[in-house]
Amino acid sequence: MYKYIIMGIQGCGKGTQARLLCEAYDFVHISIGDQFRWHIANHTKIAAKVNRIISTGRMVDDDLVAKVVSERLSWHDWNYGFVLDGFPRTFNQAEFLFENFNINGVIHMEAPDTIVLERMMARRVCSRCGLDYNLIGHRPKNEGVCDVCGGSLVTRSDDHEEAINKRIADYHAKTEPMLQFFRRLGILVDINASQTIPKVHDDIKAALGLPEPRFLNSLTLHSERELAKGLPS
Repeated sequence: MYKYIIMGIQGCGKGTQARLLCEAYDFVHISIGDQFRWHIANHTKIAAKVNRIISTGRMVDDDLVAKVVSERLSWHDWNYGFVLDGFPRTFNQAEFLFENFNINGVIHMEAPDTIVLERMMARRVCSRCGLDYNLIGHRPKNEGVCDVCGGSLVTRSDDHEEAINKRIADYHAKTEPMLQFFRRLGILVDINASQTIPKVHDDIKAALGLPEPRFLNSLTLHSERELAKGLPS
């Protein structure tokens, strides 16, 4: 069983690479952002707590994030392993994770800030179904219109240069110390995320020493072909 963490700033492609790994090896992609969105969509008690915290301008505290992660991992639907995306973000979260799970490796997706800024400012999202697009590589067939549902494409309210640069600075300030911690443990692999999607995927497999996928199938091959046309998410 393989248990991995994938880390990197928004726009580096970690979501794309997590999905490819999971399709190739039958791992489960556990995105903390997706978990919080599920709670909010289903109006759970956790969602109510999150909304109260966000409304006051505070960050969601470590204990609440750890509770969501622990609850998700307790499903034990990851027979072959998981790729954890979006967690940990602080030392307290990392401590919780390493106390409870035997982590095999941490994948660090590296990309220059200039590339991250360019990718994030080119993002668009469907106002109806939420599908992501990127005007640099993954453009809709008809400008401004979602290929799937026909909804209008909009820019996220936090995808302007000032906000993006603040997120980049916050990421470096909070994440760099954790990366050094993982490096000292000997479980961190640095991946050049500026390359093509298939090359990044191959580099991750090689760095982790993963065998050729047992679960390689038409779905995975189709995903790699389609993703290679666009930009990482």
